Amino acid sequence: MLNFNIRGENIEVTQAIRDYVQKRVGKLQKFFDNNVDSIAHVNLKIHPDKTAKVEVTIPLPYLVLRAEETSPDMYASVDLVTDKLERQIRKYKTKVNRKSREKGYKAIDFAATDETVAAADNDQDDKLDVVRTKRVSLKPMDNEEAILQMDMLGHDFFIYEDAETDAINIVYRRNDGRYGLIETGDNH
Repeated sequence: MLNFNIRGENIEVTQAIRDYVQKRVGKLQKFFDNNVDSIAHVNLKIHPDKTAKVEVTIPLPYLVLRAEETSPDMYASVDLVTDKLERQIRKYKTKVNRKSREKGYKAIDFAATDETVAAADNDQDDKLDVVRTKRVSLKPMDNEEAILQMDMLGHDFFIYEDAETDAINIVYRRNDGRYGLIETGDNH
C-alpha cells in the first residue's frame, strides 16, 4: 500500500492538489507487490519565477525511487514526475529480471504486465556498460580543498580522504549550484 506525505514550500497544499498527487502517483502502485507498504514523500515547491517543482521519493525494500520535475504548471510537473518514475520502474524491473535469469536466480516479482516488460525491453538507454576506468590516489585534505580541486578539474564530484577522520568522502555539485558532502564513515 502506498501512503503519502505531501509537503508544500511557498504553496498551500489544497485538497485538490493532494487528490491529484494521490491519484497520479498512486497509479504506480500497480507495479508493486500487494504486500509492499511504503510512503511516497512528495515535495511541492513554487519558485520566485512562478515555476512549479515536484520531487517524489518512494523508498521500497529493493530500491529507492526518486524523481523531480519543474514546469510552469504544478499539475504538469506532477504528470512529468509520475511518467519519469514509471520509466524508472520499468527499466529497473527489466534489468534486474534479465540479470536474475542470466544467473539462474528467481526474478524479482513486480506486479507488472507483459506489456510493461516489452516497453522496458525496447528502451534504448538501458546499457550500463562501463566505458572507462580511472584509478585515483586519494590525498588527505579537508572538504574546502576538495571543492577547490573539483572546481579546478571542472568535475561535478571529487573523491578524497578526509585529513581528520581518514574516511573516504565525496564532495559534489548539487543541481542548485551549491555543494554536497557524502561521508562514508569507513576507515582504512
